[in-house]
Amino acid sequence: KMKKSILLSIFATLMLLFVSNDGNAQAKKASTVQVIQFHSEHRCMTCNKIEELARVALKKYPTIPFSLVNADDKKNEKQCTQFQAYGSSLFLYNTKTKKIKNLTEMAFMNAGDQDKFINEFNKNMDVFLKS
Repeated sequence: KMKKSILLSIFATLMLLFVSNDGNAQAKKASTVQVIQFHSEHRCMTCNKIEELARVALKKYPTIPFSLVNADDKKNEKQCTQFQAYGSSLFLYNTKTKKIKNLTEMAFMNAGDQDKFINEFNKNMDVFLKS
């Protein structure tokens, strides 16, 4: 009986390790992805709404950071050039592969409809995370 109990403990511990390692792998992959919103010095209502909706949509992806970048600030010039962002725009970016997905058109088209914005954002994010 004692032997069975020890074996069961070892088995349970190994199962936990496998399950938690899989979770860590997923978190590591997700943390290489980030969402970046570029904006001008003077932000319009739509630009502010896109930020708000992107932050809401990102609640589904708690490990993915959101960055707000002022495209008019000279210190951000290199990053703006990299993304070809010269005003309001929204991107998914993989820091490891350097892959960029431009969500600007989707964001502006759906900024007035929270459900549609979040659904489209999530569809794009799920595809981007798998690529």
